[in-house]
Amino acid sequence: MTETVTLWRPVGPEELKLIKDTDWRAYPPRLPEQPIFYPVTTEEYAVKIARDWNVPASGSGFVTKFEVRKSFLDKYDIQEAGGREHLEYWIPAEELSDFNAAIVGQIEVVRTFPE
Repeated sequence: MTETVTLWRPVGPEELKLIKDTDWRAYPPRLPEQPIFYPVTTEEYAVKIARDWNVPASGSGFVTKFEVRKSFLDKYDIQEAGGREHLEYWIPAEELSDFNAAIVGQIEVVRTFPE
């Protein structure tokens, strides 16, 4: 059995549509101004970003949850982004297709804002 790590990713409505278009199996390529893909380690942190950033920026925010093979994540360090409760992985944009290939199962939406 493959060992996995549960991660979350806050997204706006445009990114959510692109995820849906992959049958809930991959995150879309980064835009040129987005050199890093950053999944986060807790649902609480993802909620904060979806609610406090995505909603004002685009009218709605979503928290996605997914499993990634631990063997893939082992080559990345967890980064602290402004506080001990704000932990995330920094995946270079050029490695996102490899990251997507390491997702086990489907991406699911676990929270929607505004509620």
